[in-house]
Amino acid sequence: MIEALLQWDTALMHWINYNWSHPLLDFLFPLSRNKYFWLPLYVLCVSWIIYNHHVRHVFMILLFMGLSIFAADTISSQLIKYHFKRPRPCHVMNMEPPVIERARCGNGYSFTSSHAANHFCIAAFFISIFGKYMRKWKYLWWFWALIISIAQVYVGLHYPLDIFGGALLGLIVGTSMGVFCKHRVDAINIARP
Repeated sequence: MIEALLQWDTALMHWINYNWSHPLLDFLFPLSRNKYFWLPLYVLCVSWIIYNHHVRHVFMILLFMGLSIFAADTISSQLIKYHFKRPRPCHVMNMEPPVIERARCGNGYSFTSSHAANHFCIAAFFISIFGKYMRKWKYLWWFWALIISIAQVYVGLHYPLDIFGGALLGLIVGTSMGVFCKHRVDAINIARP
């Protein structure tokens, strides 16, 4: 069963990494996984939080958001990766067809994807707190996290199961921290005279 799952995972990775090859994706996917590319979005989100919320809320929201990302990243990169020790596709020498490396391979392990964990964590956190303001726009957060995650497969750094595991971890951490933060912010509102 595990062997069949890993074979399916490798076949799906090849389909994305090899068969999706296109000059436009060669440009967009490596760019989308660059944290500096999204800096304007992060600044916009923090500015929106500062502009629309009381100072105590802003501090609490940013604190819990930072703790969420730290937790998701640490659990993924320091605990899960070193427990499973799955090599990245770009480290597997005898893979057929060979992986197309569109980004520097790096030294770390593959399962789980920390990019997926971090970005799904951010999406889940924001939706948990601000979902009622976002309405249909909240689906853009899921799409954003998914595009960044799929880019990890496209550039040859991860398998789809790595993405799924990272996304699940990010969803759990981001949602739980977001719900907890929302309750704390609501408690401050009730306590305010």
